Amino acid sequence: MEIKHNKTKKLNISFSGLLKWLAISMLVGGIVGSTTALFLSSLDQVTLWRSSHIWVVNFLPFAGLAIGLAYHYYGTESIKGHNLILESHQEADNHTDSKKIPFMMAPLVFTSTLLTHVAGGSAGREGTAVQMGGAIADQFTSLFTLDTTARKTLLIMGVSAGFAAVFGTPIAGAVFALEIMSFKSVKSTDIVSSFIVAYIAHYTCLAWHVHHANYSIISFPAISLATLLWTIVAGLIFGVTAFIFIYTGKIFEQLFSKIKFAPLRPFVGGIFIALFIVVANSTKYIGLGIPSIVDAFITPAGHFDFAIKLLLTSFTLSAGFKGGEVTPLFFIGATLGNILIWFIPIPMGLLAGMGFVAVFAGATHCAIASVILGIELFGMQAGMYIGLASLVAYFASGVNSIYSAQLKIGVKYELYNFISKSKRL
Repeated sequence: MEIKHNKTKKLNISFSGLLKWLAISMLVGGIVGSTTALFLSSLDQVTLWRSSHIWVVNFLPFAGLAIGLAYHYYGTESIKGHNLILESHQEADNHTDSKKIPFMMAPLVFTSTLLTHVAGGSAGREGTAVQMGGAIADQFTSLFTLDTTARKTLLIMGVSAGFAAVFGTPIAGAVFALEIMSFKSVKSTDIVSSFIVAYIAHYTCLAWHVHHANYSIISFPAISLATLLWTIVAGLIFGVTAFIFIYTGKIFEQLFSKIKFAPLRPFVGGIFIALFIVVANSTKYIGLGIPSIVDAFITPAGHFDFAIKLLLTSFTLSAGFKGGEVTPLFFIGATLGNILIWFIPIPMGLLAGMGFVAVFAGATHCAIASVILGIELFGMQAGMYIGLASLVAYFASGVNSIYSAQLKIGVKYELYNFISKSKRL
């Protein structure tokens, strides 16, 4: 009888734990999904307003100064952005105490991203959603008195919910959160929770009547040795482009670090970006650039669209403006893939889709999430080409990623270390 009683008690504890995590998933997914829906709606509104009042780009330096001052006085920790979430997860993984991610990160990145976009900065949106997700999720650590292991799961859930809601890709969102935090340390509870919260956040966002851009590839070649070899060539180009994006960002960061008073960095950067917009007499390369991404699948892109967007985004984010890198990476990859039709005999739309995903894979070092993202967006028929291009880009993009706090572990880094040691011998 005593044994049965113990077994019953264990079952009750397990069931109560399941209910607790289900409640947490509902809360995190619902709140992050709703917050992301509000953010996306607001972003659409400020983008439309800027399009009708282009003179506002003259105020980009002052928007940058406002962002810089806000983070200087109220966000000394939050300024780390995505890296703060990664560092918090790693510290919990090492069983060391780490400060709770400040809730202030969410409203700071929300308003700063809107300021960046309304005034004409070149930035994305995924960083905002992920940072809001991480900040919101971590607040439940104390509310539910969770230990370090449970907190790690919570941080994964926040990233998963934010990514899934902002792009409308719940599977890729769940895998991205697990992959960026390192598959090596995840547990079954992390995996289940990441997928559940991703779907809750995604459908919550849709429930607020927020819709995502549709991309389509209408033509696919027959799979042959020649097309696979050309896909590898394209993947190499996309990987090198991702490397250049990362490296360019580091160069600009070093330049801006020479300005000792941090709030002045986006102010100075804003002056140069505003001048570029005025001189170029074009708004094609500012904001998210979604119209250009959509066009890249069906019409020829400008010869240097990808390069201009690469430089402008690296400059914008290095100066201290907020938003994220991923949507600009989609722009860079899609417009680059578009012009590869000059010498690669693969349909333009497919090349654009391959670049869309592969440059993201190379820059984030999340190859698995990238392949899944491509399949979610473009369908299984594109999976072979996008998957191969993404894997090649992942290996060709070097050892650094856009997230400096990302752990350097896995087959890729072992291969690079082996090559490095061989050279020394």
